[in-house]
Amino acid sequence: QVQLVESGGGLVQAGGSLRLSCASSGSTTTTFAMGWFRQVPGKEREFVAGISWSGRRTYLAGSVKGRFTISRDNSKNTVYLQMNSLKPDDTAVYYCAADLVGNGLVSGGYTYWGQGTQVTVSS
Repeated sequence: QVQLVESGGGLVQAGGSLRLSCASSGSTTTTFAMGWFRQVPGKEREFVAGISWSGRRTYLAGSVKGRFTISRDNSKNTVYLQMNSLKPDDTAVYYCAADLVGNGLVSGGYTYWGQGTQVTVSS
């Protein structure tokens, strides 16, 4: 069983930055891929970023490429999402997720989810 706890959400003006963190716990906590999704009410959950367990391979959605960065610190069992140049369209609940069997670069392998953290970008 894997537990995921997100932090770092909040309210920021357009053009600003936020860094989300996701701490994981459970057995073999560093040997799986992790990622970030976001969801706006009434819309499907969007796969934003993924990172392999080693951190050497990453995925970023086209809508955030060049503005967001995903990274991880396995010594802290934590994955990060650095969000720069935020836009009002980035407003959503952001969820951390774990992919225990794949490389985390596609959305279908994610089976564990955090509770989510709200990110609101004002114009």
